[in-house]
Amino acid sequence: MFDIQKDTGPVLFRKEGGDGMGKASSAVECFKNGFNCAQAVLASYCEEMGLDKETGLKLACPFGAGISRTDNTCGAVIGAIMVIGLKYGKYLPDDNEAKEKTYKLTQDFISKFKEMYGTVQCSELIKFNLSKEKDYIAAKEYRVFETLCPCYVEDAVKILEDMLTD
Repeated sequence: MFDIQKDTGPVLFRKEGGDGMGKASSAVECFKNGFNCAQAVLASYCEEMGLDKETGLKLACPFGAGISRTDNTCGAVIGAIMVIGLKYGKYLPDDNEAKEKTYKLTQDFISKFKEMYGTVQCSELIKFNLSKEKDYIAAKEYRVFETLCPCYVEDAVKILEDMLTD
């Protein structure tokens, strides 16, 4: 899909200083231990949000790799949106205020992620369309899951942390 030689990909932004073993580090570690990007982001918030980790991991499983390798939204973004929903989402029929707050925070998150990377589309972020077998193989060969994806996971959590403390 992309000429990796000509297209160097996104510029990855890093905030100075780490978060120790905070949520961003925890999410990256989860990702490196074999879970997808959506699972890694959501799992780093499960305990805080009152969701058992096993359920969170199962729930987020289909959303990694651009929604199960279907060339859609980045799983790290979706994992963050799930966290927003867990914290602020509507669960009572008449609670439209909660729905509106959730929508607004989701829009803000997407806007901030796009400010950093220009897109939330998995294939645009990693420069491979994972719905195509040859691109999936090439993405593994170019190690994008080891080099790019952990950055998206980390930054999704950092953006979320900034938003949730406001």
